[in-house]
Amino acid sequence: MRTGQVELRRTPGQVEPRRNRYLTHFALLFALSWAVLASAADVYVNGTNVEGLANQQFEKVNVRLDDKGNVHIDAPGYAVKRVTVTPNSSTETAREGILSKKYFVVTEQSPQGATEYDIEFYLNGTLVRTMHSGDDQLISELTSTLRPGKNQVLLRATKKLATPGQPKSTSKSAVFRVIIGEGKSTAEQVVIEKPIITFTRTAADQTDLAQEFTLTTR
Repeated sequence: MRTGQVELRRTPGQVEPRRNRYLTHFALLFALSWAVLASAADVYVNGTNVEGLANQQFEKVNVRLDDKGNVHIDAPGYAVKRVTVTPNSSTETAREGILSKKYFVVTEQSPQGATEYDIEFYLNGTLVRTMHSGDDQLISELTSTLRPGKNQVLLRATKKLATPGQPKSTSKSAVFRVIIGEGKSTAEQVVIEKPIITFTRTAADQTDLAQEFTLTTR
């Protein structure tokens, strides 16, 4: 498959008589129609393959077909060249919505299971996951699920006592924390370089809590 872009430029010259112009356009239209019918046919202008060229008119040209059905247009007064188009990386990134930073959600519990809270994590109105007191530490990348720009985050904590009326702990130092932010990952670890959202419940807290946040990505 050919890549690139064709540039066509009319160079100064005489204007041909109207009658000849009509004959030329008819011959060119016939030749191009023949090329469409022949699946293997290519179209060349002044020796340059012009695949992908459209919405062009030629004046004062000669048209011929070779033994393979390819169309050759000899167009004096026209300059044709094929140029390679290099996509602008920043434009492509913006168009595809690719984020330049990585985003992670991480949980911390100390000691594990002491707070007896379940925390639901919603992103742009969709439940992503429920994090339970007593679960192992969660480390999860969010980058692919985020939108460029503003994202709405809801964290909802619900107290779930294993034994009603008898909490495992009432200490303020027993915490269940959710952190969302920018970071980087290696084969061995994830480092949160810029915490953006921090949501914390302690064993001393006895009520349910829901908080909304705006996470702006870049």
